[in-house]
Amino acid sequence: MHSMNESGKKPMKLLTRLMREPRLREFMRFGIVGTTAMVIHYAIFYVLLPHMDKNIAYSIGYFVSFVCNFFMSSLFTFRVRPTWIHFVRFMGSHGVNYFTYIVLFNLFCWVGVPPKLAPLPVYAIAVPISFLLVRYALKKK
Repeated sequence: MHSMNESGKKPMKLLTRLMREPRLREFMRFGIVGTTAMVIHYAIFYVLLPHMDKNIAYSIGYFVSFVCNFFMSSLFTFRVRPTWIHFVRFMGSHGVNYFTYIVLFNLFCWVGVPPKLAPLPVYAIAVPISFLLVRYALKKK
């Protein structure tokens, strides 16, 4: 029979081994950057919403968070130098993202979700798609 101490070490060994996986660490950094960009986007949207059309406020927030996201994703998440070619690729991936985000945002508003809350379910759906697109844009050789 295993002692309590031995059985407790197995999950820790597994966790330690998982933390050495480069893609898992990359995904965790993506989560940190994505969360930061999402907070920037939502904060700007929330502040601007009472003063302008919801789609314009949403778009301005998206654009500002996009620029921040590019530099954070390049330098921290994927550890690549931010170049113009990476920026163009990133912009292309985010063009798809923006379209996905704005369509979902308006869909949630249309079904009755208040505009102040509509970005939240959008993030839940669009973030996994964003990871794949951004990874491809910045890591493609």
